[in-house]
Amino acid sequence: MDQNAEYLFNIGENAYSYRLLGAHLAREGESEGWRFSVYAPNAKAISVVGDFNAWDPSRHQMTKDPSGIWSVFAVDVWRGQRYKYRVVGADDSVVMKADPYGFRAELRPGTASVIWGIPEFSWTDGDYIARKRSENPFTKPTNIYEVHAGSWREGKDLGALAYELVDYCADMGYTHIELLPVSEFPLDDSWGYQCLGYYAVTARYGTPEQLMQFIDRAHSRGIGVILDWVPAHFVKDEPGLRRFDGTALYEPSNPLRAEMPQWGTLLFDYGRAEVRSFLISNAVYWLKEFHADGLRVDAVSCMLYHDFCRSEWLPNIYGNHDNLEAIDFLKKLNIAVHRECPGCLIIAEESTAFPKITEPVAYGGLGFDFKWNMGFMNDTLYYFDKDPIYRKYHHDKLTFPMTYAYSEKYILPFSHDEVVHGKRSLIGRMGGSYEQQFEQLRLLLAYQMAEPGKKLNFMGNEFGQFIEWDFHKQLDWFLLDYPQHRAMHEFTRALNHFYLAHPCLHREDTGFYGYRWLSVDDADHSVIAFVRRDGHSRLVCVFNFTPVTHDAYRIPMDEATKTAVTLHCAFSTHGRENIEIRTAKVRKGERYALIPLYPFEAAFYEF
Repeated sequence: MDQNAEYLFNIGENAYSYRLLGAHLAREGESEGWRFSVYAPNAKAISVVGDFNAWDPSRHQMTKDPSGIWSVFAVDVWRGQRYKYRVVGADDSVVMKADPYGFRAELRPGTASVIWGIPEFSWTDGDYIARKRSENPFTKPTNIYEVHAGSWREGKDLGALAYELVDYCADMGYTHIELLPVSEFPLDDSWGYQCLGYYAVTARYGTPEQLMQFIDRAHSRGIGVILDWVPAHFVKDEPGLRRFDGTALYEPSNPLRAEMPQWGTLLFDYGRAEVRSFLISNAVYWLKEFHADGLRVDAVSCMLYHDFCRSEWLPNIYGNHDNLEAIDFLKKLNIAVHRECPGCLIIAEESTAFPKITEPVAYGGLGFDFKWNMGFMNDTLYYFDKDPIYRKYHHDKLTFPMTYAYSEKYILPFSHDEVVHGKRSLIGRMGGSYEQQFEQLRLLLAYQMAEPGKKLNFMGNEFGQFIEWDFHKQLDWFLLDYPQHRAMHEFTRALNHFYLAHPCLHREDTGFYGYRWLSVDDADHSVIAFVRRDGHSRLVCVFNFTPVTHDAYRIPMDEATKTAVTLHCAFSTHGRENIEIRTAKVRKGERYALIPLYPFEAAFYEF
């Protein structure tokens, strides 16, 4: 074995440990076979068992080297056969473990690994990859369509979705597809967030090569692919990582550090070097081998704090709740990924005020590229939950998020978490008549599009699915046969393409220059207005959050006009027919414009 690779693995610096461990096709002397390698330093004995040896532990017993890695070379073994490791633990337990570095997995309810090797694919996306590496992600338009692959369309594997889903997103004007976790997981109800096989594409969605095909096809249509990734916790199921060698190997030994009661899972031990190599390599694996464009890191808050969602916890050496080992790991993760996978994004789902999440590590930050803006999401949906007559008492929910809008590099999410567990669908949160619910959903999406930050919406939001997301079945596509839903769908497509066509909505997402308030304090009318600009173009964005019509609403201009100006309505949520004839003239030296505002309208004016 490669001793330098082993050394780097043991000090937590191996970003390619999946090339060292797992099952790999190999030639030794005159024989061709498969070399199985697994890290389990405290085990008393390990055998690899599987279809190729009738699951007999006496036939392929492994030997351990000083690095704690057990290995064996086996002939008469074939790609596609199932296998596990039979581990006699330090505590004399005998357990059957899936390969932590297994590249393919058995379909549930089976839990065996499948001999496969690192997947290979004939890629055609060289131009896309080169372009991605040269572009600035902070000035690019980013409009993400979040998808659960098992319920977008019923019975579709990733090979089929490579055409249907990718073409759908290209037509709709999305720039990225974000897939809920695709690593192997035992329980459907976890949606992939409780992982068992970190290196295996879940067999629910097809082969690893079909995920590669999906990403390659997305790139051919100019669409990036982001994968949800879960380095915070893992399942307790026996075939998984829990007490892998009869000791707490991947998890901390102290239950106050290891247990995550909220989810019934175990947390990773980020202070252990080999765990850091395992996780950093896993991130590199999905980005390097599968050409994924980014990882959305789930549950970062759970990683950062020892007391997150826990009533009993163990403080760090300074007596506070910061998880110092996890903080150090996240910095190392982001440094390694940006070094090994240039142009790829690492996105934090983080819900607290932990500072400098998206600041480079060299400047004292954690080094993420973007962070989900959970405050914007919570405040905005809280506001829209209110009857319009009471919204004036909650006007701060619209204005307060701007006080920290540039403190991090943000993505504004309306994600899957907001349309499950009794929270209702987005359109289900809107009050009023049937027609007013659609009017307000259009207003909500237009408001999200106008605010600084990249965008994310979960599948079904785009056409106003009324019921909560149900992962057991596909989206209610039949709703597109109804006029209001069809119109909602067409509106979302038009809004997405409007965003793409107007650089001022995305070029200055991370700098104060791109935003200026025009009307911030009109709580009585529940109206706000601001300018988005990028140095070349400007949009006046006006929002009426009530069902009241204003024939001539007064909008202060950000500066006295030196010449006469005509504002042209470029886009509106209030029916899009003939909006080009809606104009507002501002005479030279005037500081305001008079424009009509319709019920629940968002309007964008060019000048």
